[in-house]
Amino acid sequence: MGFSRAFMLDMIPQVVATVLGTLMAVSDGMTYGWTSPMIPYFMSNSSHIEMSENDADWMETINLLGYAAGLPFTILSVDHLGRKISMILSALLGCLCWILLLIAEDIKLLYVSRFMAGMAGDMCFVAAPMYIAEISDYRIRGFLSSLIYFMMIVGIVVVYCTGSLAPYWVTPAVGIILTAAQSAFVIFLPESPYYYVYKNKYEKARKALRRLRAHEDLDAEMKEIQQEVEREKTEKGRPQDLVLIKSNRKALLITLLLNGAQHFVGISVFLMNLQLILEQAGSEYIESTTASIIFAVIMLLSTGAASTIIDKYGRRFLLITSSLLTGFSLLAMTIFFHLQYNNYDVAAASWIPAASVMVYAATFKVGLGLVPIVVIAEIFPTTVKALGMTLSDVMYVMAAVVSIYMYQLLSGHYGLHVPLYIFTVCSFAMVGFTLMWLPETKGKTLDEIQMMLKGELVEQKEKKKQKKIDENRV
Repeated sequence: MGFSRAFMLDMIPQVVATVLGTLMAVSDGMTYGWTSPMIPYFMSNSSHIEMSENDADWMETINLLGYAAGLPFTILSVDHLGRKISMILSALLGCLCWILLLIAEDIKLLYVSRFMAGMAGDMCFVAAPMYIAEISDYRIRGFLSSLIYFMMIVGIVVVYCTGSLAPYWVTPAVGIILTAAQSAFVIFLPESPYYYVYKNKYEKARKALRRLRAHEDLDAEMKEIQQEVEREKTEKGRPQDLVLIKSNRKALLITLLLNGAQHFVGISVFLMNLQLILEQAGSEYIESTTASIIFAVIMLLSTGAASTIIDKYGRRFLLITSSLLTGFSLLAMTIFFHLQYNNYDVAAASWIPAASVMVYAATFKVGLGLVPIVVIAEIFPTTVKALGMTLSDVMYVMAAVVSIYMYQLLSGHYGLHVPLYIFTVCSFAMVGFTLMWLPETKGKTLDEIQMMLKGELVEQKEKKKQKKIDENRV
C-alpha cells in the first residue's frame, strides 16, 4: 500500500502513541505465558517457594478470574476517567503485580499477584484498543490496532526466554521496567478526541487531534467526529441498547464469536501445555523448551507480517485464510494422536506434532489471533463501546477457561485427539461464519462502519448506483 510523504509524516504521532500505549500489552503477554516456564521451576528442587500440582493448576485459573473481576472497574474507568487514564491505571497495577512476584516468599502472594495481573490485563485490553481505534486514521487503523497483539506476543517470547534461561528475578524485573515506562510515557500522550467530544470538551478534542495529525486542516475530521458522536448520542447508550438496537446486537454477536473462537481453536491450551503435548508425541527431533520459544517467535513474526497487510487485504481475507490453514494444521495433529491412541506405531512420524504446532503458530496469528482485536475496537458505537468491549472480554475469559477445562477433561478420559477434533471443527467453522456474518471494515471510518451495520451504507451506495444509471439513460 503506497502512501504519500505527507501521510507518512501524519502517521508518526499515531504510531508513537500506539507503541507507548501498548507497553502494558508486553507485560500482559509475559503474565499470560508466565506459567509455562515458571511452574516447572516452582515444582523443582531449586524453587524458593514450594508448590503442589493443585497450586500449579490454580496459577493458571486465578489469572483468568482476575480478568473477570476487573470488568466492572474497566467499564467505569474508560467511560468516566477516559482511555488515557485507564491505560495508566492498568500499567500501575501491572507494575505492582510484578513487584509482588519479585518479593514473594510464599504461595499466597503469588496468587494475589496473578489475580491482580488479570485485572490489569483486562483494563489494558479494553482501554488500549479503544484508544488506538479512536486516534487512528482509517487508512492505517487495522495496522495500528493489530500492534497490541504484536506487543503481547513480544511479551510471551520474553517470558519464555527469561523464564527458561535466566534467574527467577529477571522476569519480574523486566515487567517492572515495562509497566513503569508506560505509566510515565502515557501521561504525555493526548486523550482520545472521541472521548473529549463525547464529554462535550470540543476545544480539548481539537487540541488532541492536532497533536495526533501532522497536517493543519482538522476542520473536516473534527466535524465528522462531532457528527458521529452526536448521532450515536441519540441512541442514549443505555446498557439495554446493546441488545435492543439491531446494529449493536449484531456487533455484539460478531465480537462474542470472534473472541470465543480464538480459544476454541486451542490457543490457550497450546500456550499453557505445549511442552506436555510435544512430550506426549514422543518427538526426539526438538526439546520441548526450545519448541516453546520457537513457537512464540513464529507467532511474533506472523503477527508482525499480518499487521502490515491487514489494511491492504482486509479483515475477512486474513480470517478466512487463517481459519483454513489453522484447521489443516490441527487436523494433522489430531490424526497423529488418534493413531497413537489406537496403538499404531507412529514413532517414525513423531515430527508431525512439532511441525504442525509451528505451522499453527504462524497461521493462527495471521487472522484468528489478530483480526478480533481489530474488529472489536472498530465495530461498537461510542455510546456502548466500553460495555460492548468489556462483554467481549468476558467471552474471551470464559472461552479460555472452558477450553482449558474441556481439554483437561477430554484428553484425560478419552485421549488428546478428542479435544483436538473439536478445535479442528471450530477452525473450519470460522470460514463459514466469516463468509456469512463478518462485514469488511477495511478502509472505512468508524461512522461508516456503524452505517454499514445499520444497512444505511449499502442503501446509500445503491441509491448512488441507481442515480448514475438513470443519468446515463438520460
